[in-house]
Amino acid sequence: MALAGCGRSDPDLRQTGAKPDLPSIRQTLVPPMKIAKPVSWRDQVPTAPAGFTVTAMATDLRIPRQMLVLPNGDILISEGRGGGAPPLRPKDVIAGVIKKQGNTNVEGGDRITLLRDADNDGRPEVRTIFVDGLDAPYGMAFVDGYLYVANQDALVRFAYQPGQTRLTAPAEEVTKLPSALNHHWTKALTVSADGQTLYVGIGSNSNVGERGMAVEEERAVVWAIDRTTGARRTVARGIRNPTALSIEPQTGALWAVVNERDEIGPQLVPDYLTSVREGAFYGWPYSYWGKNVDPRVKPQKPDLVQRAIAPDYALGSHVAALGLSFVTGGGFGSGYGEGAFIGQHGSWNRQDPAGYKVVWVPFSDGKPNGRPADFLTGFLTADGRARGRPVGVVFDPAKRILLVADDLSNTVWRVAPRAQSLL
Repeated sequence: MALAGCGRSDPDLRQTGAKPDLPSIRQTLVPPMKIAKPVSWRDQVPTAPAGFTVTAMATDLRIPRQMLVLPNGDILISEGRGGGAPPLRPKDVIAGVIKKQGNTNVEGGDRITLLRDADNDGRPEVRTIFVDGLDAPYGMAFVDGYLYVANQDALVRFAYQPGQTRLTAPAEEVTKLPSALNHHWTKALTVSADGQTLYVGIGSNSNVGERGMAVEEERAVVWAIDRTTGARRTVARGIRNPTALSIEPQTGALWAVVNERDEIGPQLVPDYLTSVREGAFYGWPYSYWGKNVDPRVKPQKPDLVQRAIAPDYALGSHVAALGLSFVTGGGFGSGYGEGAFIGQHGSWNRQDPAGYKVVWVPFSDGKPNGRPADFLTGFLTADGRARGRPVGVVFDPAKRILLVADDLSNTVWRVAPRAQSLL
């Protein structure tokens, strides 16, 4: 039986959790491609569980990606579109056209927008362009009076004064980030529990090394960066596209959601949620989910495959997880007290769409404990068209709200317990 409300089939359910059921490889010359065509929300909103209310907190954004809540409660939204790697093969051109059909036609903002909702009624009293002139900003972090922003080509920081609604200090470069080709351009960012180290996720430059491994130097990795000196080291490798990073609050451990490879079947390979272990190798491109060899990669490296470790938790194949936020302060309670919300942008290379929603993954003692459950749905219509596509998610414990960036309708959605609903 499919999980209620998500329209997923039995193979999808078996592909979630700590021990996914992996089918055989189904390699095809041209993979099945289907991306949900966009349609307006009109007067509709996403669907949350009973007891929650969903409202549009901001609309008419310019491709919202990730969000950050500042200490004073102001909300920052990064907006932009990066990339630009040329296609390798005719089927890459086809895939690019199909992806474009399901994306917004709005030009990326290359900026960060600020929302201020001091009375927590869901109606921001202030909306300003906090900083512009950026280069495809994505991840953000705030530490010790500085806002750190991961552009597609560099990690920069800005001096910040409490209450500012627009940054006036110039950007200071902390360190450059790999940006040649930028097949996967997004640079995820978070800060360690002690505030001393910034972590940046850097995606691969190809699906499985088709451009040659020379262009994969320091790609498919997570970096640790000293926030004061800019010195960096590589924490983990073979982690194909770590699109969001977050610190698990009980253990202080670094976790990531990761988009896996394409073109070996609609049920391979599961995108995943994992702790990012020091010195670990996660298999890309030579193997997947541990030591399962990908026969397309030539030459193989058996020594690296033997080192490859399996991720902690499968989210399902091609769901395109782009957002990760652990709850703190008791979360929403009632089943949402310990765990993580994950934004799933949605598939493009399978006939039955996967993702297009926000899921909840319960944790216990700092580890996943149970299957993912739908939390915010309705992004797909009954006839398979897309009203929206979730990207970043952020839980604000002070206001007890969940914010969801939707880069198709260019909206930030606010989910709150009904007692906090709009008057």
